[in-house]
Amino acid sequence: MAENTVTLNIDGRDVTAEKGMTVLQAAQKANIHIPTLCYLKDVQAIGACRVCCVEVKGQRTLVASCVFPVAEGLVVQTNSPLAREARKMVVELLLSDHEMNCPICARNLNCELQALANQLGIRDIPFQGAKSAALVDDSSPSLRRDSAKCILCRRCVAVCQEIQKVGILFPNKRGFATTVAPAFNSPLAEVACVNCGQCASVCPVGAIVEKDDTQKVWDALADPNKFVVVQTAPAVRAAIGEEFGLAPGSAVTGKMVAGLRTLGFDRVFDTQFTADLTIIEEGNELLKRVGKALAGETVALPMITSCSPGWIKFIEHFYPELLAHLSTCKSPQQMFGALAKTYLAEKAGVAPEKIFSVSIMPCTAKKYECNRPEMCDSGYPDVDVVLTTRELARMIKTAGVNIMVLPDGEFDDPLGESTGAATIFANTGGVMEAALRTVYEVVTKSTLPSLDFQQVRGMEGIRAATVTVGDLDVKVAIAHGLANAAKIMEEIKGGKSPYHFIEIMCCPGGCIGGGGQPIPTTWEIRKKRAEAIYEEDKRLPKRKSHENPFIDKIYAEFLTEPLGERSHHLLHTKYTKRAV
Repeated sequence: MAENTVTLNIDGRDVTAEKGMTVLQAAQKANIHIPTLCYLKDVQAIGACRVCCVEVKGQRTLVASCVFPVAEGLVVQTNSPLAREARKMVVELLLSDHEMNCPICARNLNCELQALANQLGIRDIPFQGAKSAALVDDSSPSLRRDSAKCILCRRCVAVCQEIQKVGILFPNKRGFATTVAPAFNSPLAEVACVNCGQCASVCPVGAIVEKDDTQKVWDALADPNKFVVVQTAPAVRAAIGEEFGLAPGSAVTGKMVAGLRTLGFDRVFDTQFTADLTIIEEGNELLKRVGKALAGETVALPMITSCSPGWIKFIEHFYPELLAHLSTCKSPQQMFGALAKTYLAEKAGVAPEKIFSVSIMPCTAKKYECNRPEMCDSGYPDVDVVLTTRELARMIKTAGVNIMVLPDGEFDDPLGESTGAATIFANTGGVMEAALRTVYEVVTKSTLPSLDFQQVRGMEGIRAATVTVGDLDVKVAIAHGLANAAKIMEEIKGGKSPYHFIEIMCCPGGCIGGGGQPIPTTWEIRKKRAEAIYEEDKRLPKRKSHENPFIDKIYAEFLTEPLGERSHHLLHTKYTKRAV
């Protein structure tokens, strides 16, 4: 036996496990199922819910397997009568204080508590009595919190504090009066919430969900006086298939487009068009800053990407003194919205006030972004409504459409043409790679020997690379998840950052792991979605943003030049210092 392993017996089977593992981890490694609720792999193991309790020989009481360490010779029963009955009672107690409106809950049929009750054969609730006080917080434009559904698992607390380093959720009070909420039960809109929705992604029930804006879109589609256009983010096509029973990593771009047409949208466009546009504007902005720095001028370097609205709100709250480092570019979503009500209005001969602009995003923070008061440079709100991937799936199902049997659709021109560089915006490192593909060729006037910048790919929380562009060694960094972003910001704050350009994405994995994506979103699922995105990039005939012919056309017909007066007015923005 290796020095770092032990052998224990689980349900009559000898199992080898590494020292330091818990009984739950050892069981999972051996494909022995132990139910859990509060446990969150790689994030939280606190034994709070007691659903994972098992019987261990020699222990006076049942133990929580998610925190009980393995040991040589340990004998464990995961399904003994005592463990099974205790587990059932724990779930019955949770249900006794749970709002039982399953048919109208956003998590119906995708609820861990519901599934566990069914698995344990619970058909009635023997415990009747007082229920915790209910509070619905509808203040946020992105998220809805319902304490009557909360089971106090603290998953949202762990993600908010450990993964995102925002830390606005806490257990308030004690005992039966405990609620998980911002301090003093403050509304989400009044605290430093960044609207990322990672809390909603890990909530096992429906205590925190995305704000449902589908009715606004149904109303617009039914209004004959509205010209309803829709844009879809690259990450959506790699995930929405999961809502229709497909395996994670199934790219269904054509089916998604066909489904949107069936819903009645007047035009179906691609956010990837303005992702390509972002690269042109952002790349030129980077070159301008680096040029000034080389000339001895004082300029804010490193420059940091600005297309992730959760990240933008994070820096506005926690590092406002570093706002000058952000690119002034709007996100691709907002660039598209501004062009829809100006350039598209002219091309289509539609009055801009009649255009209703809908955005399908993997991100709950995009709902907040479209409501920012500065996002109306077209003279109207750039984007009227943002729906998440989950909301679009619900709309398609409500319409009784099976997108899997529809013939593939094509995006409309002129805002539907894109390159592989825009596709990889969905993944962490994708914006950086897309920018490098263009900046390299613009500076060197030569063709890249390979378009795949492997050094910026991967799922490590922080990655760094040096890329030679002409005579300059460009130092770049990539971070995803706001806890990792905070580490990068502390380097800049301390004057220790060696980088020229930094990509930061709010959500772990980038947009493919956004707070509006199908649930569950695990690391294994993120990797499969990312693989689908890279495969789509490879399949496209053009893989560099500056090779998109419609980008050249929009500059020739409308924008004139990158960083020009009209581009600056419509495609760039400013940021706001916010209180913590």
